[in-house]
Amino acid sequence: MYKGWCRRTEAAKDKMTHIRVMLVGKVREGYLREGISEYIKRIRPHARVEFVEIKDEPLRDSASSKEIESATEVEGYRVLAALREGEYLIALDSRGRMFTSVEFARWLQERGIRGESRLAFVIGGPNGLSRVVTDKAGLVLSLGPMTFLHQFVPLLLLEQIYRAFKIIAGEPYHR
Repeated sequence: MYKGWCRRTEAAKDKMTHIRVMLVGKVREGYLREGISEYIKRIRPHARVEFVEIKDEPLRDSASSKEIESATEVEGYRVLAALREGEYLIALDSRGRMFTSVEFARWLQERGIRGESRLAFVIGGPNGLSRVVTDKAGLVLSLGPMTFLHQFVPLLLLEQIYRAFKIIAGEPYHR
């Protein structure tokens, strides 16, 4: 009886939503790292979640637009190489689709219904994401028209993912 229970538990884990938040570059500020860790911990009862930093391409402060474009393209190929088989790619970009928190929760829930439970959210570096990434994305998502420090975006995104799971569960976090 105990072994059967374990197998069902493992099967349930396999059906659980898997979320990877991928950032081009590193989060250097301790308070942001703490916030990211806190929201990962909060999301874990609802989904498997992982935060991945992808090497950014070094640029001089006086880099030309052509050098910036070349660097973001290299970063884009690194992002694509880091994707896992079967992951649904969501690229964050200010020109993407905006949701309210409730709409985002519905969208997230719909992914599970459609069997798209392996999600990879990708956040570009200081110069954004290459078109090689946004063109392959199932969704280009915007957190709003404002510009945010790219190191801050994972924390904002994770908070919204947590909020979405609370909305889906009908729990009182969302007000």
